[in-house]
Amino acid sequence: MRIQEFLWIVCFLLMSLFVHGIPVDTMELKIGDRCPAFTFEDMEGQSRSLDEFKGKYVFIDVWASWCYPCRKEYPYLQELEKKFEGQNVVFVGISSDHVVWRWKGAVENGKMSGEQWWVGNDTSFITAFRVDRIPRFILLDRKGRVLRLEMTRPSDPVTEETLDALEGI
Repeated sequence: MRIQEFLWIVCFLLMSLFVHGIPVDTMELKIGDRCPAFTFEDMEGQSRSLDEFKGKYVFIDVWASWCYPCRKEYPYLQELEKKFEGQNVVFVGISSDHVVWRWKGAVENGKMSGEQWWVGNDTSFITAFRVDRIPRFILLDRKGRVLRLEMTRPSDPVTEETLDALEGI
């Protein structure tokens, strides 16, 4: 009887993997860790991933529509994007808003450009990067590994200096 119960449990667990998919590892990341293949939604409703930017540094801005300090940093972020245009770095805004219309409204009304993505209902990115406050800035290297878990804000001159000093920028 115990073997039969054990087999049922194993079957149930295997079936749940097929139905729900294999979850993204949400273990807390540290410097040097490879960034998992998180998926986000872009403004057109398409599924996007940071893997698209392999070979480039990725400067991530985690923000929300209701966050005044986040919105205050945006002009500085746009300035950085212009300064580094055509170089080996991409800037990605990732909204942690809980509802899509707040995120889309903030992007459209704030005239935010560039890569603007939404976390949606999947909080694995927020968990893995231990995002406990926003704005939060993260830097990935060209191989998709975590270079900086807590990057300085775009308004801080150190941010531009740090980006300038990156190898192969």
